[in-house]
Amino acid sequence: MTVIEPRLTLERRLLKDYPLVIACDEVGRGALAGPVAVGAAVVDPALSRTRIPAGLRDSKLVPEPRRADVAARAASWVSESAVGWASSVEIDEIGIMAALGLAAVRALADLRAHGVVPETAIVILDGNYDYITPAGAQGLRVTPIIKADRDCASAAAASVIAKVARDALMVTLHDDLPAYQWARNKGYASLDHREAISTNGLSAHHRHSWAIADAPTLF
Repeated sequence: MTVIEPRLTLERRLLKDYPLVIACDEVGRGALAGPVAVGAAVVDPALSRTRIPAGLRDSKLVPEPRRADVAARAASWVSESAVGWASSVEIDEIGIMAALGLAAVRALADLRAHGVVPETAIVILDGNYDYITPAGAQGLRVTPIIKADRDCASAAAASVIAKVARDALMVTLHDDLPAYQWARNKGYASLDHREAISTNGLSAHHRHSWAIADAPTLF
């Protein structure tokens, strides 16, 4: 399988019209347990002319042993980055799409706290649906782009930064509830996770509103 390396082609084009590009990507949408996270990464014109960190890819394409190193280099490379969260309780209360929007708004608020003004930027969002605007974001220019995390270096950076942050959180939750093996499955529907649910029931970190019994086993 040919791996497509992300580029800065789209970012350079957009930066002709906007002072900043903010790329957002989510992780944890399909998990049975744990929060959803949205990473945000900022690229400015100067950064768009630099070399992309070696090995930067959509987080799904970066081998797990290398992800932390790639994420650290990505975070050092972008102008600013942030990760926003929505808990399993919030997912149960408002649904996954609204929770993604909430997490994205929180990531953007974190960027704002570090001096970024999102209203001056164009926000590219991996996927085909803008879940940020319905979450109450005002004055933003949000452009969904299918496969942005594969093709755009800024979105790949957001993806791997968020993935490493969420995986680290799931390892912490594993320490409290080791029966579910979250250090290994990160809350997704693995066989050992399903067996633990059958034996122990659902924890406070599971998404109780989901049809967990019907979700496909991934590994």
